[in-house]
Amino acid sequence: MPRKTKAGRAKAKGVRGKADSRRKRPAPATGLAGRLARLFRWSLVLAIWGFVLLGSVLAWYATDLPDIGGLARATRQPSISLLAADGSPISSTGEVYGRTVKVAQLPPVLPHAVLAVEDRRFYRHFGIDLRGLARAVWVNLRAGEVVQGGSTITQQLAKVLFLTPERTLKRKVQEALLALWLERKFSKDEILALYLNRVYLGSGTYGVDAAARRYFDKAANDVSLYEAAQLAGLLKAPSRYNPVSDYQRAGQRTRVVLNAMVEAGFVTPEEARHAEATKPARPRLTSRRARYYADWVMAQIGDYVGRIDSDLTVVTTLDSRLQNIAEDELVAILAEEGARRGADQAAFVALTPDGAVRAMVGGRDYVESQFNRSSQALRQPGSAFKVFVYLAAMEAGWRPDDRMADAPVAVGDWQPQNYDERYYGDVTLREGFARSLNSVSVRLTEQVGREQVAEAARRLGITSDLEVAPSLALGASEVTLIELTNAYATFANGGRGVWPFGILEIRDVTGRVLYRRRGEGPGPLIGAYNVDQMTNMMTASVEWGTGKAAKIGRPAAGKTGTSQEFRDAWFIGFTRELVAGAWFGNDDGRPMTRVTGGGLPAKLWARVMTRALENHEPQPLAGGDVEIAVRDQLEGFLDRLIGRLTGTTPGQANQGAEPASTFTPTRRKNED
Repeated sequence: MPRKTKAGRAKAKGVRGKADSRRKRPAPATGLAGRLARLFRWSLVLAIWGFVLLGSVLAWYATDLPDIGGLARATRQPSISLLAADGSPISSTGEVYGRTVKVAQLPPVLPHAVLAVEDRRFYRHFGIDLRGLARAVWVNLRAGEVVQGGSTITQQLAKVLFLTPERTLKRKVQEALLALWLERKFSKDEILALYLNRVYLGSGTYGVDAAARRYFDKAANDVSLYEAAQLAGLLKAPSRYNPVSDYQRAGQRTRVVLNAMVEAGFVTPEEARHAEATKPARPRLTSRRARYYADWVMAQIGDYVGRIDSDLTVVTTLDSRLQNIAEDELVAILAEEGARRGADQAAFVALTPDGAVRAMVGGRDYVESQFNRSSQALRQPGSAFKVFVYLAAMEAGWRPDDRMADAPVAVGDWQPQNYDERYYGDVTLREGFARSLNSVSVRLTEQVGREQVAEAARRLGITSDLEVAPSLALGASEVTLIELTNAYATFANGGRGVWPFGILEIRDVTGRVLYRRRGEGPGPLIGAYNVDQMTNMMTASVEWGTGKAAKIGRPAAGKTGTSQEFRDAWFIGFTRELVAGAWFGNDDGRPMTRVTGGGLPAKLWARVMTRALENHEPQPLAGGDVEIAVRDQLEGFLDRLIGRLTGTTPGQANQGAEPASTFTPTRRKNED
């Protein structure tokens, strides 16, 4: 037997040692203890990897968190709320925020109502309510759908301040991280106050103070128990439970909140029942009308207060009742006759004699077209411009009973014609005005002077460019409806110049008055006697002239206007209370089917004014306070005296007889 070497013996010994050690290792545990041990070991491994994975996810989403420093410098579009003259809401733009409130400043019922339905454990959790989350998961599993949320007020605030409404894992993780940050940064009361000041509550309002002012016309610190519950009820679905749009559904939701407050111990059942029994009336609806008017006013606000960087409330001159009448009648008359007469559009504006715009309709449908034909459309006024021709003549010494030839006339190569090419021979200026005879207006303009006519128009507020050409006499230069109507207001108020205005007062969110109108205007522009003369002729136009379709059974004066080929038709008129203008036409300038100013515009004017003034006693016109006939006699005497001294008088160039104090029109066809 061969002898082993020393190296061989060592190797053999090592092999046996390994074998011995394997035999000495204890056998794996079996049975329940073994399974528990393995479960623990793998659970520990999975937990470690889970924490690693969760940490990685959190770290990844944390790198993409929004800038939390933006909390203090959150910006938004300032809101502007327009009110009618009686305080009723017209419209609002921007995001409406009220005053910033603290929890201690609010009646306890308001935060309690919010906590009762949104987060009863708010003061007991650390930003994430694990118990509430578990309860929500269980309820949702039993219902088979999501019926309850587990977000705390802190999480909701994080979403409101920093995140988007998207439903993703990333957003939920970031929401939780931001909630933890908010809880570390602010006290519970500060978090609740931030939430109450920023949350959306419907109708464009953000925060409980803005919502309280919008729905109840009071500050948040003055709300009742029922009002507090109604505000809290809006948090679930601001549009669905809005008391303005659905008062009944909002009431049902409010009862749910009141019951939740009873369950949470915030109020007693008796207090909840009393709140229900004394609930406030339905909030007033913001008008969906007056859209053209609202745009017109909005464009002017910056001129009064400069840069708009805070919420504003603007009290306007609008008369809501008159606005509704004007809109209804304009749409109705277009529906009745517009298609048949080839008139697609119309506009209407009404002012008080001091220039306050009470109603404005810029077209038949704001949704279809936001172009305001009352303030933006430049159109030819036709004979409605003749008031400036005759005013310039009256100021030059002519009188309504002075006479002039109505016959074909030519100025250079230009040969204007009367309507239907009919002429009446020798007529008074009153008849020439009332029947809107073109030849008389042209002759008068050439004798008085075109520049004098243009100056009279500019003095009374015509700001559009005027071409001082022979056609100026017939209204060939384009103007807007509102500036022409405003010019007529000078006759309606006895000769004082006015500017059309729509703003009475502008206040900021604290109630501080930034602007208040105080009787602004250019002052007297026309002498009282000439106002009487013009009113006399404009009254004749309504009583028996081209504007007789505008007769409304009370003193009224005005003038019709029709541009070439019936492209524009106007009627501008006034009573003691109101000055109003109506226009019909087509945006593309297409001719209408023989629509004159004495047709659809005069009808619309009469229909609106009849309804608007139905509860007012008839009043004499401002220009009719002094008997014109007496002064005619005096002026006639002075004219004759001046004539003897100078050899001429202002009205003698085309006179066929002495001025008369009265005039009875012959039966002739009304024209424009």
